[in-house]
Amino acid sequence: MSSIILIASYIAIVNFAGFAAMGIDKHKAKAGSYRIPESTLFILALIGGSIGSITGMFFFRHKTRHWYFLVFMPLILILQMVAIGILCYYVEFSFM
Repeated sequence: MSSIILIASYIAIVNFAGFAAMGIDKHKAKAGSYRIPESTLFILALIGGSIGSITGMFFFRHKTRHWYFLVFMPLILILQMVAIGILCYYVEFSFM
């Protein structure tokens, strides 16, 4: 399996996990049951699921009143994009 397929699969899975975690936590909040810790939601974003987490925040209207989610989730995404840009600039990739 090529490395690009592995990377794309990882990104898709972790973003789906971030999106799903926001939905599950919203459902648990409405039901009044045990919640997913906020640190877990941030960890999912940090390990590559920031797009899914941000999408889940606004799709499920969850955590959108918490300033630290509104500030740090997009900040994590921006830092990841900068890191990828730097990596692509300094590392020569061959996908073929």
